[in-house]
Amino acid sequence: MPKLMGILEFLDPTGQIMVKRVPDSGDYEIKWGAQLTVRESQTAIFFRDGKALDIFGPGRHVLQTQNIPIITKLVTRLGYGTNSPFRAEVYFINMKLFPNLRWGTSEPILFRDTELQMIRLRSFGIFSIQISDPSLFLNKVVGTQGIYVDTEIENYLKNIILTRLTDVFGEHLKSVFDLPKDFNELSIIVRTNIQNDFDALGLKIHNFLINSISVPPEVQEMIDSRSGMAAIGDMDQFLKFKAALAMESAAENPNGVASAGVGMGAGMGMGFMLPQMLSASMQSGQAQREQSESPMDKLKKLKELFDMGVVSQEEYDKKKEKLLGEI
Repeated sequence: MPKLMGILEFLDPTGQIMVKRVPDSGDYEIKWGAQLTVRESQTAIFFRDGKALDIFGPGRHVLQTQNIPIITKLVTRLGYGTNSPFRAEVYFINMKLFPNLRWGTSEPILFRDTELQMIRLRSFGIFSIQISDPSLFLNKVVGTQGIYVDTEIENYLKNIILTRLTDVFGEHLKSVFDLPKDFNELSIIVRTNIQNDFDALGLKIHNFLINSISVPPEVQEMIDSRSGMAAIGDMDQFLKFKAALAMESAAENPNGVASAGVGMGAGMGMGFMLPQMLSASMQSGQAQREQSESPMDKLKKLKELFDMGVVSQEEYDKKKEKLLGEI
């Protein structure tokens, strides 16, 4: 003989239960006139003979004809008198926010980068959901399960997210070099694209965040190398600076036999190289300055030299004619 339940309520000790059925087994039946208590963060759906008859909001409700006119005092078992039971269930729907659900790529996403060509991307992040349509979620997702937790639907939602994420990468992402400024924009686009899928399940997505987008180690080395080259700037100047440091280091080398030979050899080699490097640097600098100066600037300097008597009239006229031809 089943036990009778006079008080129906549910408290979630874990914070992860989305739906709970009461009673959850055939050992219990709801007593006529039982009290149903629904918390502010809950919605209760009353089922009788497999059909949803009513939805209860927060508050205390008495399960009898006065509160649920559609049900009658039909007895499923005889012998209970005025407290006869009836076959029914109440599903408590947790309407709170379920935060910090995780998503991530189990397999890399193949991506055509405008600068690095074909590369593979991995991405990870978090999202938060809330039940927006209790009846739709219960009938379409939960079914007849006695208890349903957020981790059960997390993997399914993750697959939806990854499908939409792949589409967004292909349409809106050009290069991984642009990622630092695109994280927030990409998160908003993905969230917008997955909302329709979540709506179809009776869910609302509150937050969607992309925490990281990573590339394979070998591609990361290429990116680091490129960043290093950009930090160096002028390669010619960098090599000259390194050469000067090497020469200074060789000059300060201890006077041991082996080290002295190496130090002297390096010093002599650098001694021969340095004048050539300095000369090339001066010529390069002179050439750059000449290229940056306009013919009018050169003409002004020529006039100043002529007024100072540095150049003769003949030299002035020849150079002036040449500069006028460049204007």
